[in-house]
Amino acid sequence: MTSTSTATRGGFRLLLAGIVVSGFGTSAMWLAAGIWVKDLTGSDSLAALCAFALWAPALAGPLLGTVADRTRRRPLLVAANLGLGLLLLSLLAVDSAGNLWILFAVLVAYGACGVVTDAAEAALVPAVVGRESLGDFNGLRTAANEGMKLVAPLAGAGLLAVYGGAGVALLDAATFAAAAGLYARLRVEESAPARRAAGVWTRTAEGVRALWRRERLRPLVLAAAATMLLAGLNGATIYAVVDGGLGRSPSYAGVLYAVQGAGSVAAGLTAGALLRRLGERRFAAAGIALFAAGSGLRALPYDAVALGCSAAIGMGLPCVLVAALTAVQREIPEALVGRAVATAHTLMFAPNAVALAMGAGLIAVVDHRVLLALLGAAGLALACATARRPSA
Repeated sequence: MTSTSTATRGGFRLLLAGIVVSGFGTSAMWLAAGIWVKDLTGSDSLAALCAFALWAPALAGPLLGTVADRTRRRPLLVAANLGLGLLLLSLLAVDSAGNLWILFAVLVAYGACGVVTDAAEAALVPAVVGRESLGDFNGLRTAANEGMKLVAPLAGAGLLAVYGGAGVALLDAATFAAAAGLYARLRVEESAPARRAAGVWTRTAEGVRALWRRERLRPLVLAAAATMLLAGLNGATIYAVVDGGLGRSPSYAGVLYAVQGAGSVAAGLTAGALLRRLGERRFAAAGIALFAAGSGLRALPYDAVALGCSAAIGMGLPCVLVAALTAVQREIPEALVGRAVATAHTLMFAPNAVALAMGAGLIAVVDHRVLLALLGAAGLALACATARRPSA
């Protein structure tokens, strides 16, 4: 019993460290790539295209997730991280606008590989940490990722300013090499996936059906998707809040985002204990309600209220995401969990991108205070619906 517990704790730490290390490099590249392109071309649209190149492969999540279910996950994570590290070295050749196609090709491959590794990591977690610790692990992962978002982009931008894009590429490659080493040290028993003649579309459909047919999972994933839709609309109001509401310069948005990130770190650190106490459905509902209150009240033109609302939004959003992911890992059979997680990620995060575009149009014709009040009301209604839904 003691040796098993020790091994489990060791695997918990190694897996979390691997995710954090690779996540640091990803967060650094996310901001630096856009600045790099802007420096080389002077084009705002091309700079914005970097984020799209990284995010677009997530739309193919259900399809890409099948890769994580076709092989053992630990060797896949080692190989994928080593491969990405080597691929990033090709960015050393990007020194002018004429060869930016290399950067965009790498970013698309980066995003696609990220979908696969996210699915493989999520599928490996139950085997490494045990199903009873899923909430703790997912919460700590959220806290670590949000913490990285507070420091890694600044580190990437700083490296870019001093050493150019090559410096960021080398940093990112080094983080992936380190993550591969950590994953290689994992000791976990994985059964070989069953060899089947089914085509890729059939396997993709199996993952979608496994998620959709489970009465406990479908409402949680849909609640997370609806919450992220509201979050995207809320995010589009940030500069209107800063300028029109608070009378601050646009740079003050960075302060609000930092406070929101700190709230997400706090939510991640407490998620495991709260999940055990409340259960996935009530934990998700509480998070949605907290997000809704923060969104609605930030219409008030006071700095203290705006800061408190940012903290509330940061604390609320991770709750429904952690609850949904934990439920998927707990309920879906091991052979299907990679596809199911990738499908859930697509369903949960695609609405956020759509809503950001919608919000940019709405904020031009609707007063931000009215829009925030409507968002708050919609969020509270969603929280009530989630809380009242039967558990089974």
